[in-house]
Amino acid sequence: MASSPSLPELTPAQLQRYARHLMLPGVGVEGQRLLAAARVLVIGAGGLGSPVALYLAAAGIGTIGLLDHDAVDVSNLQRQVLHGTANVGRPKVDSGLERLGDLNPEVRVIPFPVQLTSDNALDIIRDFDIVVDGSDNFPTRYLVNDACVLLGKPNVYGSIFQFEGQASLFDARVGPCYRCLFADPPPPGMVPSCAEGGVLGVLPGIVGSIQALEAIKWILQIGESLQGRLLLIDALTLKTRELQLRKDLDCPVCGPNPSITALIDYEAFCGLGAPERAAKVTPAGLHGEIAAGGLPLLLDVREPHEWQIAHLEGARLIPLRELPKRLAELDGHASIVTYCHHGQRSRQALEFLKSAGFSDVRSLAGGIDAWALEVEPGMPRY
Repeated sequence: MASSPSLPELTPAQLQRYARHLMLPGVGVEGQRLLAAARVLVIGAGGLGSPVALYLAAAGIGTIGLLDHDAVDVSNLQRQVLHGTANVGRPKVDSGLERLGDLNPEVRVIPFPVQLTSDNALDIIRDFDIVVDGSDNFPTRYLVNDACVLLGKPNVYGSIFQFEGQASLFDARVGPCYRCLFADPPPPGMVPSCAEGGVLGVLPGIVGSIQALEAIKWILQIGESLQGRLLLIDALTLKTRELQLRKDLDCPVCGPNPSITALIDYEAFCGLGAPERAAKVTPAGLHGEIAAGGLPLLLDVREPHEWQIAHLEGARLIPLRELPKRLAELDGHASIVTYCHHGQRSRQALEFLKSAGFSDVRSLAGGIDAWALEVEPGMPRY
């Protein structure tokens, strides 16, 4: 249980604000004082981090760390309810700080407008009682897990994709960690991001609320946590399943004989290393080649409905799933540039083409979204 040598006394205003908590068995005045003394770090102020931060602030968590290095984009607003239209273009931590301050001015919010890295993770996380991970990429998830294991902190996990969500609580001191469940990351591009595959806007609200609930239960030490259990949610059927999790005695970070005793290069661990970067071309670079008379084959590996929203002039559409059976349509001697929405699927297409014998293949860095931002501002974005 998160605790403090001297729990803060509740003011008359706080007794009124948290009146519905104070009536609950297992919470009451002492429980609300525990919440006021607690320090929770929320990683990501996006789809999951939005409901997490809102409900933690509303519940009276004394200190909330909000970490995100990104800015609010209009495409975020379909699900990232911490932000509004007026905040488009602002740093997410600034927008979140303002919104949480309005929701509950008694909560201290510490903004971290940075990307979590192996260099800063331990310094940031060590000052908090519990971490709620709302990140959307595998390098950060493994980084958060390893840092929490090394520091002895619980880690509330959540993930979403299209219509499905997952949630759990990892505390290596008493049970499994994230690596016990997912020992190795998937190959780069194998699992599309929400930007690539989409997500139902209400789903992160459901999963994020569960994460906030788990953090509050851990602070209060009430109920049965998701520690040792993975909750699977199907939003289309509203059915849930549970997987029982066990500690992996061969886990390289939380096992009895760990091989990971310090934070590592998580980009490299997840296969996002230098060879991949060498096969990229920037939007400006590609635009320059085309303007100079270069005519690479632009291979769009997105889905037809994405092509209808926007595509590069002269490109050829072959969705990634159809590429293996349509290789004969491509000139093996041509210079090929693959592209998708943000770059994941195009990198996977690049690797497949390389393995099939195509020698001159590059991937458009950042995908068509980066092209719209840097080269063709009037192009529709999604």
